[in-house]
Amino acid sequence: MSLSREEVIHIARLARLELTDDEIERYQQQLSSILEYADRLKTLDTSKIPPTSSVLPARSRFRDDVPAESLAPADVIRNAPQSEKDQFKVPPALEGVQ
Repeated sequence: MSLSREEVIHIARLARLELTDDEIERYQQQLSSILEYADRLKTLDTSKIPPTSSVLPARSRFRDDVPAESLAPADVIRNAPQSEKDQFKVPPALEGVQ
């Protein structure tokens, strides 16, 4: 699938990008190549591959959740710019909204 110059300009406008003529031409070629490769992938027979399969072994990226001693409130808020009654003090999220 080859993108037209107008389609690249439209995509750039949606992404709020200002492109030069050289960039438009370069992205037109690059994006067209990506779409052509994606079309080639559609021809692969994946009917026997489960949707959740992976070539990598299953493993958790997280450490074990082990209970530990909590920090004292005074230690937690020690570096806070503002605190009040052992709590972080922050400006209202909707300040000035009525």
